[in-house]
Amino acid sequence: MEIQIGKGKTGRRAWGFDDIAIVPSRRTRDPDDIDISWEIDAYRFGLPMMASAMDSAVSPATAVEIGRLGGLAVLNLEGLWTRYEDPAPAFEEIASLAPDDATRRMQELYAAPIIADLIPQRIAEMKQAGIVTAASLTPQRVRDYAHLTVEARLDILVVQGTVVSAEHVSTRTEPLDLKEFIAGFDLPVIVGGVASFSTALHLMRTGAIGVLVGVGPGTACTTRGVLGIGVPQATAIADASGARTRYLEESGRYVHVIADGGMRTGGDIAKAIACGADAVMLGSPLAAAEEAPAGGMHWGMATFHPTLPRGTRVQVGRLGTLAEILTGPANENDGRRNLFGALRTSMATTGYADVKEFQKAEVMVAPALQTEGKTLQKSQSVGMGT
Repeated sequence: MEIQIGKGKTGRRAWGFDDIAIVPSRRTRDPDDIDISWEIDAYRFGLPMMASAMDSAVSPATAVEIGRLGGLAVLNLEGLWTRYEDPAPAFEEIASLAPDDATRRMQELYAAPIIADLIPQRIAEMKQAGIVTAASLTPQRVRDYAHLTVEARLDILVVQGTVVSAEHVSTRTEPLDLKEFIAGFDLPVIVGGVASFSTALHLMRTGAIGVLVGVGPGTACTTRGVLGIGVPQATAIADASGARTRYLEESGRYVHVIADGGMRTGGDIAKAIACGADAVMLGSPLAAAEEAPAGGMHWGMATFHPTLPRGTRVQVGRLGTLAEILTGPANENDGRRNLFGALRTSMATTGYADVKEFQKAEVMVAPALQTEGKTLQKSQSVGMGT
């Protein structure tokens, strides 16, 4: 429904995860009977999740552990791991910086040139563990480095930016033609981010196997403030899900919708899938793992942009091991640990046997969901009041 913003402008109302609730159905199930696995291209994963291509969340070592736990990690091929033979000192320095100095110094650290030989080396470090490997490049760097990912036998390439479109117009450079690139590329490609029905549909038509949905919802992202753009995640995912249905009808090909950002708890993950996502991409929850390389700090891929940073370094602390965060057990009640145990329980409680079924769950707008009856939790900063 269009809402009048003023005499000359109308707009749709959009909803985020905190605005909605999943409605229980007439049936419940045993959590042990629930299947939360995910298949994309030729690969099957025990968890419907990807780890975001952020230096603070994914190293070659954490990628291996995430793969062992059943997920798919994405290594940033333009980050510290390909700019430094040993990035440990850079991570230590970033973690120790005063807030007022962090962005400027990170710009300097990320100004070091990408060392092309490190790209196949980092991929090899992941592949030797026998996991499915994924890594990311921005559209601006695909022509320079994508061939190295093929030579290193990467499994999945992610072409990722703040916003990625099927039609980039420039009078100064020759833009990347995604459809032409994907058609001639030897690896399956996931693209994003997007936040609208039309953009998602156009990206699906490029031949991508998956589309990342999310513009600005991440913990460390400031895109929504710096640029004024973005769509709340519940609406963005539902719109992309609609585009997936449209494209399936016109082509017979299923393209996966991956919710990227804005999910802090297991309940958020459940809502993302109930809105239509096939899987979720996580950043800050994984940056808080004991194995994460950034010492309890977290930042996004645009934090260190040389002229217009669109992110900040935030402190996420240490929540527990990757295993505890993803699959439990949890020893706190705030929903930030055992994320996929929570998804399984949510699906069981509402009566859905697998992810495809759960995408059809009833969802309602429920602004009071987070506050109704929770006065004491809020006043004491415990549970849902944290």
